Amino acid sequence: MKSAPLVLLSIPGLRRSHLPAMQRTREALREGFSTSQLVGSFPSVTWPAQATLLTGSLPREHGVIANGFFWRDRGEVEMWTAPNSVIQRPQIWDRLKQKNPELRTLAWFPMLSKESGADIVCMPAPIHNPDGSESLWCYTKPRALYGELLADLGHFPLQHFWGPLAGIPSSQWIGQSLVRAAAKFRPDFLYVYLPHLDYAAQKCGPFSPAADQSVADLDRVIGDMAQGISEVYGTEPIKWLLVSEYIISPVEHVVFPNRVLREAGLLTVRVEDDREHLDIVSSAAWALVDHQFAHVFVREGNRDVAAQVARLFERLPGIGEVVRTEYLGQWGMDHERSGDLLLVSQPGSWQAYYWWLDDARAPAFARTVDIHRKPGYDPVELFFDPATKSIPLDAHLVRGSHGLPEERGSGEAVLIASGLEAELPAIVEDVHVCQWVLDEFAT
Repeated sequence: MKSAPLVLLSIPGLRRSHLPAMQRTREALREGFSTSQLVGSFPSVTWPAQATLLTGSLPREHGVIANGFFWRDRGEVEMWTAPNSVIQRPQIWDRLKQKNPELRTLAWFPMLSKESGADIVCMPAPIHNPDGSESLWCYTKPRALYGELLADLGHFPLQHFWGPLAGIPSSQWIGQSLVRAAAKFRPDFLYVYLPHLDYAAQKCGPFSPAADQSVADLDRVIGDMAQGISEVYGTEPIKWLLVSEYIISPVEHVVFPNRVLREAGLLTVRVEDDREHLDIVSSAAWALVDHQFAHVFVREGNRDVAAQVARLFERLPGIGEVVRTEYLGQWGMDHERSGDLLLVSQPGSWQAYYWWLDDARAPAFARTVDIHRKPGYDPVELFFDPATKSIPLDAHLVRGSHGLPEERGSGEAVLIASGLEAELPAIVEDVHVCQWVLDEFAT
């Protein structure tokens, strides 16, 4: 007997306390509606969190240790462009196919879905032109699918997916396009990423009026999407799982690991057109930062340098823990892609990638929305400076961040279920979500 379709929504920033304000979502999922406390693993950031949900394993196994990688053999940083093959464990769609080759799976906007084993895929893939500009486009599987969505909905509004204009139009497009894809292919498993709660919570703080408004906006998108999905499948029952990809917490302090390393004489820069660029090859140590943690890479794994780096950060305000290589296993991060040390923030603090000591010496891309050239995540890209008509260089503007293990057991991260055959326990670890999905499909 074929199982009912299951929709898994991955929603960064979703809190249990948001649910009373999400009336349309609650109405859409009223069939067997239940909630469980979700215990997230470290690090609670996009790529690792999604890889953990998809594989039921930790970074030590799936290899996704941040929202980017430093490839030691090439001496190159890769941020936000990796293909699905960087995930080193079988994913839900792979395992579903093993159970039943006839099951049809869909991946809608998760970041590492390009070239995945899902049958139907859509994710942003702008075309980078020779003059440095970008043309709007999405990677889809099958390839012709984006052309069909484009004809119906227009281009995916990338400018609203990230940057100063980030807002509800991107999630609206995701929801509307998902309904069209469901109608065309009628997939059995649908994994959908809805990013909207990310923006205001980081920019203004998770308890700000802007963040409250974002909850209301997303509730309408989910309500419309759920109604559309229900109409597609008709009388066929639908199973729902909504997962807090991570929780965003207030921050009022920022640490600049690369500046600390530079002032200690460990990080070097090269000058290009009177601007300072990070020289990874020549640096004894540098940091790939990602929200509330950073991987510090030490040239040739020099133990003396690693010890010096540890001393620099162990008592630095804003840094809660310096994790040496031999202790990475305690954080689930003992993987060859991890740095030689891990810097974990204190609550209320986050880490910025800046290495320059004078803003006039910052590279030109620092003032642009350029997620690929920056060796770390930059939430300041959510802001706009009218005076310079560019992204400001003030990391203190950021009011929300995430990634800390302190979020574990906070009670706010939530898993919402509707229509499942199994009754979920009161507390669910994120590494178990994959198995819960698999168990919902008949063998």
